[in-house]
Amino acid sequence: MQLLLDESVPKALGFALSHYFVRTAQTAGFAGLLNGELMSAMKAAGYDVLITFDQNLPYQQNANLPVAVLVLKAKDNRVATALSFAPKILALLENELPPLVVVLE
Repeated sequence: MQLLLDESVPKALGFALSHYFVRTAQTAGFAGLLNGELMSAMKAAGYDVLITFDQNLPYQQNANLPVAVLVLKAKDNRVATALSFAPKILALLENELPPLVVVLE
């Protein structure tokens, strides 16, 4: 399973999810892409899941999202906050690809 960290997500979270293939939007060459473009580029590159703090992203796209989206709902996007989601993300991904949109709190 290939995971992409949106530009709003600290790259430190990728280290906590290291038994998956994890890249940041920047290292994958997707920096600056608008959400629709990002989703299309992810699908074309073989990514399965986008992890983001952007709570509006699922509502900005149509119902046919090309990849699953994990929205991290938090008061900030600091490293410590992002890392606190690692156990929940790992538990969710442990068995299978998640549903199209999952909001983790």
